[in-house]
Amino acid sequence: MTDPSRSSWAEVGVQPEAAILQRPHFERFSKWACGPIFCDRERVLAPTHDKERQLTREITPKVEGALPGTEVLAVELTSPERFTVFVDHVQGVDHALCERVTSVLRDYLGDYSVDVSSPGLERPLRKPAHFRDAVGRRVALRTTERKRVRGEVVAAGEAAVTVETNGKSVDIPYEAIVRGNLIEEAGKR
Repeated sequence: MTDPSRSSWAEVGVQPEAAILQRPHFERFSKWACGPIFCDRERVLAPTHDKERQLTREITPKVEGALPGTEVLAVELTSPERFTVFVDHVQGVDHALCERVTSVLRDYLGDYSVDVSSPGLERPLRKPAHFRDAVGRRVALRTTERKRVRGEVVAAGEAAVTVETNGKSVDIPYEAIVRGNLIEEAGKR
């Protein structure tokens, strides 16, 4: 169906430049180069999320046991061969802490590139305690049903977080949250 308010390239006298690919160039990265025309994201999201949860379950006790005062906030796969570990520490995160965390995770370096990062302004939220600390703050969430929710955390219970979005309160079970991050608002901290 064509949008009558839009003109085609030919109607406005413009010829778009085009490149003709001799062969598909996304074959090597089909799992990660997802877009509406490339693949069904639902089939990629679930295994990626499951792998992140598995890595989090493995990595958290190793890091937190070896480095007292360090908390693993999240593990995010950034490619099939790379993941980022977001950590926090009671005395802050510096380069030396990131090196120590990487050293604890040396067994993973054969299969993955490992990045270690401070939480930054868009702090990852994964655990109920993270959401309790974020009450009154704005967040961006993505759920297993591929829904994106942006709003203010108004409550964080044992099983779900309540986010106010567009004037409505929405309860989201923690187990349904794939990614969650604070949204830093300009001028507020």
